[in-house]
Amino acid sequence: MLERITPLVLTYNEAANIRRTLERLSWAHDIVVVDSFSCDGTLSVIAGFPQARVIQRKFDSHENQWNFALRETGIKSEWVLALDADYILTSELLDEVSALRPPATVNGYQAEFDYCVYGRRLRGSTYPPVVVLYRREKAYYWQDGHTHRLVIDGVVENLRGRMLHDDWKPLSHWLRSQDSYMQLELQKLRATDCDNLSFSDRIRKTRFLAPFFVFIYCLFVKRAILDGRAGLFYALQRMLAETLLSLYLIDDDLLSAREASGQPRGACAPAQVSR
Repeated sequence: MLERITPLVLTYNEAANIRRTLERLSWAHDIVVVDSFSCDGTLSVIAGFPQARVIQRKFDSHENQWNFALRETGIKSEWVLALDADYILTSELLDEVSALRPPATVNGYQAEFDYCVYGRRLRGSTYPPVVVLYRREKAYYWQDGHTHRLVIDGVVENLRGRMLHDDWKPLSHWLRSQDSYMQLELQKLRATDCDNLSFSDRIRKTRFLAPFFVFIYCLFVKRAILDGRAGLFYALQRMLAETLLSLYLIDDDLLSAREASGQPRGACAPAQVSR
């Protein structure tokens, strides 16, 4: 099966991660990396892997970047292994993929993840399963808030082996990313009717429940409390991300109320004149 697969990786300033990802892809004859003009040494790391070829494209959205990667990079293989630069293929998952003999009706395979904090696997996380292996001609991506969704024409089956998510970029990078991600989530929540929102997104729209809910959920339901400082770090990260979204929602409420009172956004309130 492996000879029918091309690994496909998206990068932007992933020098901290990309080596570990590519080291697990030594079996591949062709690795396609779509890079959004990294400036941190990512390309120097990739240059050490001769089977990896880099195509650069300015990033505009995950949807467009992934669809470009599928259609415009000269991939010839039937199957694609789609990876973020902080996804690491485990030996168990590689052995399983190698042994696959997909029937004609199956066009994709979904993997569950072990979330890691600087190399330490957590007992659980909120990270969802992802379709990572699929027939290239049967798939396309669309934008969903800050993330993207893969649409597969056909049956998707589950893999038993697990993928690792292990991001070693600094916390400051995560904070900047969450700011932009949550602004996209705000746009999604504003544009979507409540009837079409998931249960978690309905909790988010309460403005105050989500941060506390996700902290308790990560610590006790996902057992992050048993992972010491790494587990606490993860639970606080998720709580902070949801708190940021709550702040953006409340900020939008206040600005909308101001507009409703006749003052446009950005206008200063009239000064109070003392008598």
